[in-house]
Amino acid sequence: MKIAVVGTGYVGLVTGTCLSEAGNEVTCIDIDAQKIAQMQDGIAPIYEPGLEPLFKRNIQEGRLRFTTDLRDGAPGAAVIFLALPTPQAKDGSADLSYIFDLVKQLGPLLAHYTVIVNKSTVPVGTAEKVQELVAKNTSEEFDVVSNPEFLREGRAIDDFRRPDRVVIGTSSDRAFNVMRRLYKPFVMQGHPIMRVDVRSAEMTKYAANAWLAKDISFMNQLAWLAEKIGADVDLVRRGISSDHRIPNVYVGPGWGGSCFPKDTLALLHIANAHDFEFSILEKAVTSNEAQKRRLAEKVSQYYGGDIQDKIFALWGLAFKPDTDDIRDTPALEVIDMLTSAGASIVAYDPEAMGNARNHYKGKQTRLSFAKDEYAALRGADALIIVTDWPEFKTPDLDRVKKLLKAPVIFDGRNLYDLDEMAEQQFYYESIGRRIVKL
Repeated sequence: MKIAVVGTGYVGLVTGTCLSEAGNEVTCIDIDAQKIAQMQDGIAPIYEPGLEPLFKRNIQEGRLRFTTDLRDGAPGAAVIFLALPTPQAKDGSADLSYIFDLVKQLGPLLAHYTVIVNKSTVPVGTAEKVQELVAKNTSEEFDVVSNPEFLREGRAIDDFRRPDRVVIGTSSDRAFNVMRRLYKPFVMQGHPIMRVDVRSAEMTKYAANAWLAKDISFMNQLAWLAEKIGADVDLVRRGISSDHRIPNVYVGPGWGGSCFPKDTLALLHIANAHDFEFSILEKAVTSNEAQKRRLAEKVSQYYGGDIQDKIFALWGLAFKPDTDDIRDTPALEVIDMLTSAGASIVAYDPEAMGNARNHYKGKQTRLSFAKDEYAALRGADALIIVTDWPEFKTPDLDRVKKLLKAPVIFDGRNLYDLDEMAEQQFYYESIGRRIVKL
């Protein structure tokens, strides 16, 4: 099948690559000429485990190609995926201008019956607007389908190739049959292709992200309470997650990334527009903002509020391991709060330092970067852990102690055993557990 994918971010590039790996002829389209040239040279613009070998193989075998010209990819395609950004507008709503500007160009390019697929996360009713905009400029038959993505950064390739479910929102039998044939290679192990109405499909992605964000916020709030009453939130987590009805959610410095922050706010905007008070979700969002400040507040409190000229090593910049994405990462909050109070940060992350450099380019900041995790420690007053990369989980603690000015660790991911940290004679402050004191 000939496929066009418009947009080559995390979702678009993973979608295009995985569909080409299944034998389809895929053209990925993007307005960023530099990015397209990079991909034409076989260089993936994002870090995602498992992406690069599939990406290179399908380019070499001629099934995956890239262009900046919509006219070079859309005509002749049986399915056109829209994987465009829907950033947060000032009022919290999803900005759909990228999608609407694009679909206004699609109508004249349709050469036969085509399925246009909203892969982007969009508010309820978007597919109907896309249908209207395309119909104004074509006499060809087409259908607009909502096919929300449920890809986790760091596991996106596996999530696409072995999905828990594929949700297809359409009232058209013809469109559904096309989509079912397209996804058949990915559901051979029995995972369902779920046909729903378009509006329900559009809401499903927002609902999934809001639910997950709420769970994380609940566990982080529970950690605050555990600290106050002398309980250990990790033991509480194990106790409750043994109940099959309750997911195993870990505490941390707050959720971030490309989806949870904008999607929760977009769903709140939808609720407000319909005069509905979504109080649970509102609290999840506000408590997460407080959680992102909490790690820096712990550091400041330890030093009595005076961190002027202190140097801190920071492990982890990405919002989660196995990605280079720093969008809304808690690390930025930690960096900004501590450096604005006069401290300096020496950061290390296996994949996200390039994006962090670009984020702070041209800004006055007390941030520098180290070649590895141990180089970041040299001469630092304390270590702050933000992202739970595997290489941070079992460090050489003797080496850590020798490199730091003082054996002090603030751990936003609860990576280390409390008794071991006491035995190693560290001051160790984590989230929702007792403080190990020197």
